[in-house]
Amino acid sequence: MFNILKKEPVTIISLILAIISAFLVHPDAEYISYIDFRTLSILLCLMLVMAGLRKEGVFKYIGEKLLARTSTKRGLALVLITLCFFFSMLITNDVALISFVPFSIELINMMHDENKGSLAIKLIVLETIAANLGSMLTPIGNPQNLYLYSLSGISIISFIKIMLPYSLASLLLLLLFGIFMFPVKKGVTDETVMEEVDGANSKEESVSSTSKSTDRNTSASFSKKMITSYLVLFLLSLLVVVHVLPYQVVLAVTIAVVLLIDRQTITKADYFLLLSFIFLFIFVGNIKRIEPIRDALQNVLSGREVITSIIASQFISNVPAAILLSGMTDKLRLLIVGTNLGGLGTLIASMASLISFKFYGQMKDCQKGKYVAVFTMLNVVFLAILEAINMLIALG
Repeated sequence: MFNILKKEPVTIISLILAIISAFLVHPDAEYISYIDFRTLSILLCLMLVMAGLRKEGVFKYIGEKLLARTSTKRGLALVLITLCFFFSMLITNDVALISFVPFSIELINMMHDENKGSLAIKLIVLETIAANLGSMLTPIGNPQNLYLYSLSGISIISFIKIMLPYSLASLLLLLLFGIFMFPVKKGVTDETVMEEVDGANSKEESVSSTSKSTDRNTSASFSKKMITSYLVLFLLSLLVVVHVLPYQVVLAVTIAVVLLIDRQTITKADYFLLLSFIFLFIFVGNIKRIEPIRDALQNVLSGREVITSIIASQFISNVPAAILLSGMTDKLRLLIVGTNLGGLGTLIASMASLISFKFYGQMKDCQKGKYVAVFTMLNVVFLAILEAINMLIALG
């Protein structure tokens, strides 16, 4: 039980809240109406598809191809940061980090650089920020977006229009910070960084762009049948998102196909996240039926939707914050902004950030305290700038 609490605190806390609320509102037939089965089904479909594509090495292969044009530490960092930013829009922030952070660590470990510990912290922190901010542009970029998008009933175009100013500003900030934090030193030629990586190729398989054999091996390991199957399933999931296909049919097809072509992938979905959603749906549904509590929360939230979402996310993470607050207001567009910006800040503001921290913690001679300090400082800076932009938009 302690291990589960340590690994999945959000799920355990959500369960406790659901149980407590059940004492206040005894279980009845209305409980089933609390649960948004459509959102849960789309989430599961996307999890399975992305797990399959990642297992096939698709994202790593694309990263290697793009890095083929890179020859400096700054170039390497900017490519990896932008990969996390743009890929998270389609494959979610979690999958982007699971795909590219270990890849980045492999590259850094191959370098002969006395400052690679500092390089790792700066790169992984910016990759994490990039994944969280990139994911906010699309309904499928992160779990809270998918939930709020489904609940709001707005179109994809409308959703993108809401978040586009923040996404453009975020990309500009990431590029500026990447250029500033990874300077090109005088006397270091374009070939130097790649030579550092090449020097390790004789001992371990290179993941750098200069290793043509790696590209061939990666390509050879691809199964066209598998990749095609997962891409078709991804397309079907998108058609559910835009309300073209029924989620029940696509869920059944996705599970059946995954079991048929690679049944191990069925275990790779984050079922604890799905359980967290269910428990939070129950908690919020019950709270809405307790009039004094509901009215008090609505009064606190009214006119302060964005800032309340940001603050709540710092303590309970932005996915639970989205579910909890959505039951207290009909201004879901403001919650979309608030819970996305709320992913910045503390290490738990976005649960995806813990994925990067876990990978970094596995590095030799890691400095977790320094990582948290750098992470918090940069997140606060990004959050302050984007909140200032939000205030300007609100005034306009």
